[in-house]
Amino acid sequence: MRLLVRATNWIGDAVMSIPALREIRRVHPGWHVTILARPWVAELYSREDFCDEVALFQRDTEHRGLLGRERLARELREKAFDRAILLQNAFEAAWLAWRARIPERIGYDRDGRCLLLTKRVRTPRPGDIAPHQRFYYLELLRRAGLIQRIPEHADARLASAADLRRRGLAQWKRRGRPDGPWIGLSPGAAFGSAKRWLPERFAAAARQLSRELGAYVAVFGSASEVSVAEEVVQRAGGRTSSLAGQTTLAEYLELASTCMLYLTNDSGSMHAAAALGVPTVAVFGATDPDATGPVAPWARIVREPVECAPCLLRECPIDGHPCMSGIDAARVVREARTLLAEQGRLHGAGPL
Repeated sequence: MRLLVRATNWIGDAVMSIPALREIRRVHPGWHVTILARPWVAELYSREDFCDEVALFQRDTEHRGLLGRERLARELREKAFDRAILLQNAFEAAWLAWRARIPERIGYDRDGRCLLLTKRVRTPRPGDIAPHQRFYYLELLRRAGLIQRIPEHADARLASAADLRRRGLAQWKRRGRPDGPWIGLSPGAAFGSAKRWLPERFAAAARQLSRELGAYVAVFGSASEVSVAEEVVQRAGGRTSSLAGQTTLAEYLELASTCMLYLTNDSGSMHAAAALGVPTVAVFGATDPDATGPVAPWARIVREPVECAPCLLRECPIDGHPCMSGIDAARVVREARTLLAEQGRLHGAGPL
């Protein structure tokens, strides 16, 4: 069986789909699994044992436009896949599988693509399944008859974490930086400003924990988050530096895996850090931690119980942004101390 899995497009969603991918491998160990992914998430899969091959969807370059999509469909057709599982909900995912002449095409019946699917799976209604997003992907497999039951322990840990940590320690050396201990920070969030804790409070928490733990602080982010990362660095001072816009996803995973602690908003970085086994403290505001919280016992959520949250809005319409402004730096520091004590890492031990 040659299986094509169309991956989701965002890092957080990609991490939350890991339990489903791992379950495919466990139940069907003989299948050859190829994951079709956009370049910025592809590196998440390349070292994982549930994946035999990664195929790149270069949507903005060689696969751009209708001719580019046809080119990708031909490339996939040459691989002679027997079955496609579409974790992405888009019409385009089904269209590509159809144009690639994959005989069996499985996906949720949504986005007007029902005629392109050979096995249309009814989308879960609210209350049908557990609220966390990882169960949405697992339920697709169950309803399609590919697995018999949802696994009891559906964790999203990356099996390659130990190898990534070794590479990360070497990367710090290549960059002329100390090998640690490091605290990672991700003060940005792609979804919108409603998900972002205040930069000055990230800086205050980092400054305090850096002193207490004798740690350096690395501020991570995309190229669009350079300014907020620099603001945190300027406010935190001391042993804080920015790597925003300076890492590929593979480089980020390697460096993040070396951190003894990670402070973050609800973001792809939050999911990645938790999947790497790094103690993670995540500040939640506009979004729902029951649906998109980190999947790990070494992760903690900090949120302010205001009536308007979770609103799921990109921008806060209320003056003062109460779900975020109600969380001070001292509260995040206390949560980090408690988490590290529980994990036995107050003396700078590396990730599990």
